[in-house]
Amino acid sequence: MTVGAIVMMTFGCVVVFGGLFAAICVALKKDSDID
Repeated sequence: MTVGAIVMMTFGCVVVFGGLFAAICVALKKDSDID
């Protein structure tokens, strides 16, 4: 694998996990707002 491919894969994982983390934070915030 080239360095570029590794960087792109790492960046992709960061974006995916970042999106999941943001979605979870939003869900928790909504839950606390309802309470």
